[in-house]
Amino acid sequence: MRAILAGIATSALVAPALIARRAPAVPRAIAAKVVRPQRVAVAGEVPTVEPVELQDLTPEDARTYNAAIPFVRGPRPAARPFRFAGDDVQRARATDCLAAAAWYEAGDDPVGQQAVVQVVLNRLRHPAFPKTVCGVVFQGQERATGCQFTFTCDGALTRHPSEPAWERARQVATKALNGAVFAKVGHATHYHTDWVVPYWSASLDKLAEIHTHLFFRWTGWWGTPAAFRRTVSSDEPVIALLGTLSPVHRLGGALEEATTAIAAAPPGVTVAPLATGMVPGEPDSVTALLTGGAADTYPATAKAACGPRPKCKFLGWTDRAMLPRGTAMTPEQMANMSFSYLRDQNAGLERELWNCREFPRTGPGLCMRRQVVPVAVPTGAPVLRGPADLDGVRRRDEPVAATTPAS
Repeated sequence: MRAILAGIATSALVAPALIARRAPAVPRAIAAKVVRPQRVAVAGEVPTVEPVELQDLTPEDARTYNAAIPFVRGPRPAARPFRFAGDDVQRARATDCLAAAAWYEAGDDPVGQQAVVQVVLNRLRHPAFPKTVCGVVFQGQERATGCQFTFTCDGALTRHPSEPAWERARQVATKALNGAVFAKVGHATHYHTDWVVPYWSASLDKLAEIHTHLFFRWTGWWGTPAAFRRTVSSDEPVIALLGTLSPVHRLGGALEEATTAIAAAPPGVTVAPLATGMVPGEPDSVTALLTGGAADTYPATAKAACGPRPKCKFLGWTDRAMLPRGTAMTPEQMANMSFSYLRDQNAGLERELWNCREFPRTGPGLCMRRQVVPVAVPTGAPVLRGPADLDGVRRRDEPVAATTPAS
């Protein structure tokens, strides 16, 4: 197999008539600079995902070399539709990770974005890669030269797309997570621009060319549909690098920080799993379920959860049924809140408030303002009213009897 793969780069020197019909010849000087690829993994051995390293070629030589690699012959089946199975928070994280890959790798080009997104989902289903969308996109982000998608470790994330461009990328990602398939790239797990030559390119099957990008799949069994059946996970991680672009990753990061801090706080408090996004427009907010513990320990717990953030809102309930489950609080939830902590260092504000019906306090400024829960009138209930004024009836000026309804 190694000899066959090596022959892809040099076969023009052996059988020029055959190559003339498929690809241009590679000059001997360029071919001599290319390091031969490693062997292809057999079916029982998961292939190794190596850091992206490039052959020592100029852009012009790289284009010449890439053009000489023929497209694979035989079947190139499309991938199966993928449908994300996680909850709303997990889906939002996956969507933004996928949208980031689409925009930073393909710009504002919908065709290129679909191709990139399909490669991410192909990797997701392949056992050689992480099990989550965000894990695939940000694989190796901690290494300056080891990231799989270069935008995650080359500083590109400091540049943000416009709001319309970001929304278009999110739409591409959303469709893919709902089953849309970009068939042209098949089961491709790798791609690169045509002006570079990664060390792995000649060891894979060349599947497609889209604009200036070339797409590849594993050679042998690992590139067949049967290899793309790994069970994936919906437990999408929080990606701190996306915090300035994605609210769900920014909020999720704050919650994870709070969870870590609370672990060292007084016992009896657990952070609510649906805390993120509870207060619209206020990312530095945390909701918590206060499961036991003395009420006097709540301020220390809240401060630990807020950490060093200059602005923070901590809201706690002892009644699990009252814990908010959406993006807003009902009047009943507000009335049954057990404790709150507010901090705004820029405004010089730091306040601790208890629900004094639940935890009696003495001293000014310790009790929450009583919340009045409106009571709805049942539909169909009779409404009592006084008699309606009648036209043409003269009212008496003198006092009326106490038993007479006032008009």
